[in-house]
Amino acid sequence: MRNKIPYFFLGLAALLAAAALGLLIWRPGAKKPPLPAPLPGPTAIVEPPAPEPIGTVDVPMESDTTEETLETLGVGYSSPDPAELLTRIGEALEKGDIAAVSKLIGKQALDPESLAKLEILANSGTLRLRRPGGVREIGELELNRLARWALELEEREAGRDRILFDLRNENGKWMVESVTLPPAAGDPIPKAVFADSLGVADGFLQAVLKQDFEFARDFVDPKTVSEAKIAALCILFEEGEYHMRTTKPLRAMFSRKDTVGYLANVETKDGTQSARFALNLRQPPAPANWLVSEINLDSLLADYANRVAGGDVYYSPLVKNPAGGETLALYFEFDEDSTSERTQRQLEIVASMLKGDLAKKITLSGHTDVLGTKEYNDKLSSKRADVVRDFLAEQGVSADQIITIGKGASQPRRPNLTESGEDSPEGRRANRRTEIYLDF
Repeated sequence: MRNKIPYFFLGLAALLAAAALGLLIWRPGAKKPPLPAPLPGPTAIVEPPAPEPIGTVDVPMESDTTEETLETLGVGYSSPDPAELLTRIGEALEKGDIAAVSKLIGKQALDPESLAKLEILANSGTLRLRRPGGVREIGELELNRLARWALELEEREAGRDRILFDLRNENGKWMVESVTLPPAAGDPIPKAVFADSLGVADGFLQAVLKQDFEFARDFVDPKTVSEAKIAALCILFEEGEYHMRTTKPLRAMFSRKDTVGYLANVETKDGTQSARFALNLRQPPAPANWLVSEINLDSLLADYANRVAGGDVYYSPLVKNPAGGETLALYFEFDEDSTSERTQRQLEIVASMLKGDLAKKITLSGHTDVLGTKEYNDKLSSKRADVVRDFLAEQGVSADQIITIGKGASQPRRPNLTESGEDSPEGRRANRRTEIYLDF
């Protein structure tokens, strides 16, 4: 036991010396000595760096991000004025404020895919609403309860130039129920955007308003709607200066499983007069799209004729063909065989139809009223057919597509005389014409 005491004191002295040295080296304010290297062992787990923020141009939100965003959304903004609601959404889209857009629309109308597409549109830097007309009511699906509106976009291809919103009215306030976004480039336009009957009806009428005959024709059933009727509607909208009424332009009249009827409300350019006509649409067996199956223009034709009445020329661009179907008609003043500005604008529409397909042919039949000799009227009727042919040729229509016939006074549309045998100027005005039979 005595021999171990010196070792004890030696160890204690060593500890005291080490402590004193540590105090000298690690005094307040001095730098800490470097940590010793870790002993060999398992490799430490290093956390990856935080992901970079998603870019703002053409990059959709990741699915987990959009799902989280949707979870935080409430029901959308509601307003007694649907135009005000759409205007706010449009302004937010133009600013690229996707957070405001999603809050205005609400979670009930969005899913991760649609939210990501909205972000792409908002952040593209090219989204601009049309001025004027960027916010447009399309029509009603349910009377005063469910309506469709559109944000119209500038400088985009037809069919990709609008975002559709179905709005529902609850207790006097409108909110977004669903959103239909324009298809990406390469996707089929009609099936992607005009999927239901109201979309088809609106797509057809917008094509007519733009005088796009070929696009309008894609929406109709060729078995029941003639190209002459489509052309006549283009002429009526152009010559009558009609446009769709800004409020309730399309209203559902009836709805069955495979047939729907709409009333189309139009008004003149200055808004002083209004008119209407009916459209029926049918749904062929799936997967075919809805088609315009019937257009009743009687009311619109009567309004147009009343508005342009006066002078010595009759106007009704669509007439029944004795051989069946319908025929376009152009009218002349007494003893005249020259085309007016109105006639020329109508013929420009016909020319665009013919130039698109060289296989299409038309028959031009000239007619006169009863005044004058048979020989004179036969010659005059031929001139009226020829002058129409010549104008179409100037527009680039091939002569091989046109047949001309002079019928004189042999086929009057209206009686040249009254029942008492007196002259009927109004009847004779309707008989001075060239009819355009579209043989295709």
